[in-house]
Parts: sequence; structure tokens; C-alpha cells
Amino acid sequence: MKKIVFIMLVALFGMAANAQEKKNKNAKHSIEVNGNCDQCKKRIEKAALSVAGVKSAVWDTESHRLSLIVNEEKTSLEKVEAAIAKVGHDAGSAKATPADYENLHSCCKYDRNP
Repeated sequence: MKKIVFIMLVALFGMAANAQEKKNKNAKHSIEVNGNCDQCKKRIEKAALSVAGVKSAVWDTESHRLSLIVNEEKTSLEKVEAAIAKVGHDAGSAKATPADYENLHSCCKYDRNP
């Protein structure tokens, strides 16, 4: 009887350990971030890198794509998007508030889709 209970407990813990999703320490992501110029590039990259767990952030002015390398054990893509939105740029599913957008320099104001 003790052996059966022990085997069941081992099996239960084994299944629980396998059910946990393994987080990637070097996950690559690419998101769309609105902006116009080199000033925007600096602001967007600085905001992304300010989030703990972001290892690399490079925004392309032409394609409006932010390429990220993120430690998913420390942060999530949603936290990075929120940090970028806070400095005035729409990023992925996170939209900048009207007040944050208005704080941008005039050359950095992009066309916002309603």
C-alpha cells in the first residue's frame, strides 16, 4: 500500500513539473512601434532597455519595427510595450495616453489611428 501511494505521489509531481512552461532567457520578439525620427529611436530604445530583463532593443526608423531580445523569466512583452507607451509611442497592443503623446516633440508626432 505504501508503495502504491509513493508511486502515485511521484507520478503526480512528475506531471506537475512537466506542465510548467519553460521561459526563454533569450526570446526574440519584433513589435511595431510608431515614431518618425532618430530622436524617437533613442527614446523608444531607452524606454525598452529600462525594463529589467530586456537585453537588446533596436528600433528601425524605416519599418517602425522594434527588435527585442528579452529574458522571459524577468519580464514580458506587455511590460515592454507599456514602458514605450508611457514615453508617448504606440507599441504593439499598448497605446500611449493622449497626455503622453502630447509631450512628444513636434517632429516626433506621428499619425495616430483612432
